[in-house]
Amino acid sequence: MAMAATLLGAVFAVARESRRAPLVHASGAYLSLFRNTPLLVQLFFWYFGVPALLPEAAVAWLNSVHALTIGNVTLARWPSFEFLSAIVGLTLYSTAYVGEDIRSGLRGVPPGQRAAATALGFTPPQVLRHIVLPQALRIATPPLLGQYMNILKNTSLGMAIGLMELSYRSRQAEAETWKTFQVYGAATLLYIMAIAVLEVLGQALQRRQARTGLGRAG
Repeated sequence: MAMAATLLGAVFAVARESRRAPLVHASGAYLSLFRNTPLLVQLFFWYFGVPALLPEAAVAWLNSVHALTIGNVTLARWPSFEFLSAIVGLTLYSTAYVGEDIRSGLRGVPPGQRAAATALGFTPPQVLRHIVLPQALRIATPPLLGQYMNILKNTSLGMAIGLMELSYRSRQAEAETWKTFQVYGAATLLYIMAIAVLEVLGQALQRRQARTGLGRAG
């Protein structure tokens, strides 16, 4: 999910910084739409609204169980519609924020980098791919890590559409055991641990960039 949001965010960031008005306006409209509407409403749209627009056969297929089996062994299962709705909703929502962080990184690359690459014979796509975008991603690393943490925390909203993630499981366990403090305390600790792992990995990446000099655009 984070990887998809990063890839899509990079596309929208480049579109926002392009000199083509249609791309600028289209990407700006996307970012405004997804940044200015609540994530929960977006999840409801993908889960309740989209099926109303699809043929009944497609909805029935999405809600049925599909599995790849060999004999009595199940090798893989098609994700549930709740899972697909949550993935699409969270990815598109997060893309709007990740894209703005990458756009800030693009603006942080000194113009001289582009001019020097062009003077060396690089084409504009090559300048973007090999010179500008790698530096922009390194500049944007700290805010991107914050966005990845937000993605992890936002998965808890998937409970609202029936996604069986950590918050949903915690609610089930609390309803069965009536041990509210213990159940939600354990869930809180798991979230904290997951965020801590991301933070440690992010700090390690930033230290590596600092040692190799990759954290500086100039």
